[in-house]
Amino acid sequence: MRSRFPIYYPSSFASLYTPLGTQLRVSFGHILDIWFGLLPAVIVIGGAGLMLAEYTPLLSWLAVPFVPLLQLLAIPDASAAGTAIVSGFLDMFLPALLAANLESDVTRFVVGVISVTQLIYMSEIGILLVKCEIPLRFVHLFILFVLRTVIALPIIAAFAHFVVF
Repeated sequence: MRSRFPIYYPSSFASLYTPLGTQLRVSFGHILDIWFGLLPAVIVIGGAGLMLAEYTPLLSWLAVPFVPLLQLLAIPDASAAGTAIVSGFLDMFLPALLAANLESDVTRFVVGVISVTQLIYMSEIGILLVKCEIPLRFVHLFILFVLRTVIALPIIAAFAHFVVF
């Protein structure tokens, strides 16, 4: 009687795969590319974003369209929350830094959760997309960021008002 499940021996597949030494060499090259190609760019964009947030009013100006939405969602200190939310485009941790001194727990919660859900930030994802040569432009990334923020904000605000606090 013949089996329905044929038996394949590993030796028959071994010739189809890349040798281990080649895989290790290629992987080591990728690690070096991340360390010396990606990490400095992340530090520069994160540092520049922090300087923009602390020493210029640029993020406050960009946050103006979010302030009425935050007020509509009954988020306390809407202007500071808007600035923190907009700063999420530059770096994932920047909103948490800007919202650390806010008095309202609801505002800190909303800013913290939205900074994790935005997912498109220039310091890591933007650099990777540019390095991978994916045909996305800066405008496309900004539109994705705004859409994710506008979709997630009412959900997070409702969760903050009715479930958490």
